[in-house]
Order: sequence, then C-alpha cells, then structure tokens
Amino acid sequence: MALREIVKEGYESLSKISKPVTTFDSRLELLIKDMKDTLTNADGLGLAAPQIGVLRRVIVIVDGETEQLVALVNPEITNASGTQNATEGCLSVPGVWGRTERPAEVTVKAQDSKGEWFEITRTGITAVCLCHEIDHLNGILFREHVIEYVEEKD
Repeated sequence: MALREIVKEGYESLSKISKPVTTFDSRLELLIKDMKDTLTNADGLGLAAPQIGVLRRVIVIVDGETEQLVALVNPEITNASGTQNATEGCLSVPGVWGRTERPAEVTVKAQDSKGEWFEITRTGITAVCLCHEIDHLNGILFREHVIEYVEEKD
C-alpha cells in the first residue's frame, strides 16, 4: 500500500487546471493504485490527482451503485440534469462542510487505465462526487459552490 499525502487548501495544485493523460502505462496504473489506497485510508468518497499534488486528469470515486472504487481518466461530464441539495466536504479542506446545489444526475465519459473509453450515469451522492472531483481537475474547490456553511470544525 502506497499512501500519498493529501494536500490542503492553499496548495498550488488545487488551483490549477490539470493536464490530460496521454500515456497509459504502468506509471498511470501505479498512480491510480496509490490514489485508491489513499482514498480508502482517508475514508473519503472521492479523490482527484491534484489533491495529491499531481496535475493530471485522474479521479477515483466510491461508486454508490456498485460500492466499488472506480478510476476515471480524462473524465468529462457529457450530460447533467435536475438539481439536488447536498452537504459536501473535502479531504483537502478538512472540517469544513457546506450545502451545495449540484445536478441530480450526471453522465460522465472517461477512460480506464488502459485508455478504453466508457460512460457512466449516476445520481445522488455519486453524481455529487463526480462533479466535485472533476471540479478539482479544473482548479475549483467545493467552496465555490457552497450556498451555506453548515458546520466548521478545526
């Protein structure tokens, strides 16, 4: 198990746009494995590569439908519909929770670790998670979506 440090708000990679992945090799597979291990250890729902200081378009989420860890490379939201209110937090902004409004359903097109394209459509907390993690790839923290802070702890 290789755990990576999760960087905190203010760290440079969290405000930058990540670069697309163009090489699908053992280094990418290692990055994904490390991200899965780090997410599991942190007991979170999602993790984006910039959260461990890597400016590549890679996210890992816990899929609420399958309860499996899923890696998405070069993810893009291709469809979003409806709205839902959610309470979000972030591993890079510990102790801060805010109410947000996100799509009720999202469809995401992405590649797997081998470069094969796939598409998933999710609702509920998994839709929120997909939006949240893809935002990280664009240098956006969830705070930019907060309507109201619901709890803040040190």
